[in-house]
This record gives sequence, C-alpha cells and structure tokens, in this order.
Amino acid sequence: MRGARAPRGQRQHSGGMGTLGRPRVILLTYVLFALELTCLFMRFSIMPYLTRQLGLDSVAFGYLQTAFGVLQLLGGPVFGRFADQRGARAAFTLNFLASSAFYLLLAAACSPALPGVALLYASPLPAALMQGLPAAQMVIADLSAPEERPAALGRLGLCFGVGMIFGSLLGGTLSAAYGLRCPAFVALVANLVAATLSYTFIPSSTKGASAPTPAAPPGGTQASVFDLKAISRVLLQPGVLPVFLVKVVSGFPSGLFMVMFSIISMDFFQLDAAQAGYLTSFFGVLQMVIQGLVIGRLSSHFSEGALLRASTLVFIVVGLAMALMSNVFHFCLLMPGLVFGLCALNVVTDSMLTKAVSASDTGTMLGLCASVQPLTRTLGPTVGGLLYRSFGVPVFGHVQFATNILVLLVLWRQPLPQKTDKVW
Repeated sequence: MRGARAPRGQRQHSGGMGTLGRPRVILLTYVLFALELTCLFMRFSIMPYLTRQLGLDSVAFGYLQTAFGVLQLLGGPVFGRFADQRGARAAFTLNFLASSAFYLLLAAACSPALPGVALLYASPLPAALMQGLPAAQMVIADLSAPEERPAALGRLGLCFGVGMIFGSLLGGTLSAAYGLRCPAFVALVANLVAATLSYTFIPSSTKGASAPTPAAPPGGTQASVFDLKAISRVLLQPGVLPVFLVKVVSGFPSGLFMVMFSIISMDFFQLDAAQAGYLTSFFGVLQMVIQGLVIGRLSSHFSEGALLRASTLVFIVVGLAMALMSNVFHFCLLMPGLVFGLCALNVVTDSMLTKAVSASDTGTMLGLCASVQPLTRTLGPTVGGLLYRSFGVPVFGHVQFATNILVLLVLWRQPLPQKTDKVW
C-alpha cells in the first residue's frame, strides 16, 4: 500500500510514522495533551497557596499571571513556526522539556532552603515554549482528513475535561497530604516522561508527502523561526485574516468574563472556595461533553460557516441573559450556552484556518491561534477589572451582546470562504 495513491481529500502519511500508525499517533497525542492539562490544573491548585506561603500578596500573584500570559503570547507564533520547520517530534519534546523546567523551578521555590521568591519570579521564563495546545492541534490537523478535522480537534475538549478533573483532584489531595512541593514534583516527573514518549513515538514530521518543507530562496537560507514577515505572511493569505479576527473579537468578551470569574464568584455570587470549585468542575464537564462529543456530531451535519454563525448567535443570547442574571442559579442556566459558544467558536475557527493555509504552515497558524487566549489573559485583568469596578457584572453581558451583534452582521453580509459542501 505504500506506493498506492492516497484517496481524494486525504493526505499521505506513510512516511515518518515510525513504529506507530496514524490512529495510534493521534491517540498518543490526546493522551500527552491530557497529561499536560492535568499538570496545568495541578499548578492552578497550588499557585495561590505558594504565593501566600512565600509572603506575596494578590498583586504579586497578578504580576506572575500576566508575565506568564505575555510570554506565551509572544512565544505562540514563534513556536508554531518552529513546529512547521522542525516537525512534530521536536515541537512536542521542546514543549515538555520547557514544562519540566517550569515545574523544576516551582518545586525548588517550595523548598525553605532555597530563595523561593526569586525562583517563583523566574518560573514563568520557560512559558514562551510551553505550547502544548498548538503542538497537539498541529498533529491532529495534519493527520486528519479535512472533513474529519472539526470532530478530531473537538475531541481535544475531552482532554481538557480529564485534565481539569484529575489535575484539580490530584493537586489538592497531594498538597494536603505531602505539602505544596509534591504536586510540582509529580508534574515535573510526568513532563519528563511525556518528553521521552514524544521523542520516541511521535513522528519527526506529520506533514506527509503533500506538504514539502518550503524551499529556501535562491542563493539564500531558510527563514528563521523568528522571521516576523514569514509569520505575518500566513495571516495575510486569502481567507485567513477575516476568520482570525472573528475568532479574536467574538470570543474576547467571554474571555474577559472568565478572567474575572474568580472575583465574580466571590463578590457577586457570594460563593466560598468549595462552591466555586464545584462550579468550575461543572464548567469542565460541560466543555468535555460539548467540545468532545456535541461539536463533532454537529460538524458532520452542518457546514463550518453555519456553526460559526450559530456560535455568534448563542453568544448574543447568552450576553443578554448575562446582563439580566442576578444569582448563581441564573448563571448555571446560561452556562451550557456559554460553553457551546466558546467551544464552537474555537474548534470551527481553528479548523477553517488550518484549511485556509498550506499544510507546511499549519503549525504557524495554530501558534497564532494559541496566542489569542494569552492575549485575553494579559489584557483581561486590567480591562475586566476596570469594567467590573465601574459598571458591575451586567457590563460583561452588554459588551458580549453588542460585540457579537456586529460580528453576526458582518458574517451575514460577507460570508467567510468555505471548503465544504454541507448544508447551510
């Protein structure tokens, strides 16, 4: 079968698969991404307590979160270009090695014998290379047929749910039983194991025969991974920038609300820590079900353009409901719509953008997409804090309603380019 012609609509992946076939490489990618997210939520569960243990206040904690977001924002496009040039194996391995360095610094900061504050402030430095989401998305996008891509990318939501549930549970249990250093050390070991698995089993390239590495210009050398012109060239390809702007603008109001959610749950909903944890777990379960199961089934019956407009319409309804809500019960009623809008927006735009660029640029494109969330985390605390202090919780609903009304009008007047023939 090696010399057989690949079916129409699918890429050839026979080369570079190593000892695992394409389905097992995809399965391993899901497992590695779930492992990374488990470690991520273990970190979330200990960071506030570690900063308090070291004598730092909430402002210092905010600075750490902002520094982490800025570094990931700057590193996303560069990491994506590195993945395109060096391949999936190098990208995944680099991501897990950077994560290992981060958790090593975090574990060292927990030691009374070491300068914990200095190590904690140094811990965000590897964050620019901690890009597991675009690495996983690149492998899934490269190894999935175009018509299967939304469902395949949507299943990453299952990994998110697994990571949220097990990471939060392990972080709290291990820190209560053995101290704050234990979750950080477990995460360090897990990332070293993941780096070994990535280097051993992830193929050096997932691009296939149909996606040769771009040749260097005559008499020149291949462009650097830091070449901003090459990165911006991807955004300026036909059909890319409009979809990318929809992704950023439509999801930004919800991102602001989620950034401020811990404050809102404490001040507006009057929840204690345990109740806020239950609400977060409910959000994780909803995301796991909707992104992992619902979006995939819908994508087999409706076009990506239809799903994108549906997500915008749901955002409008949720924004109106958010402006009117007065208690946590109201928020629980609108949460499924909020989760659906976020999941549909992210999965559909990622799928559309990877189809709009050549296979050799999927890593760069997904790196740019992965920078959207750090952008929200960077701007969110300042913008969201000012809005919340000045106008209260209803302002998030008003902003979401108005923003997505404009986005829906743009989508209706100027439909985005489609590469599918499904029902609208």
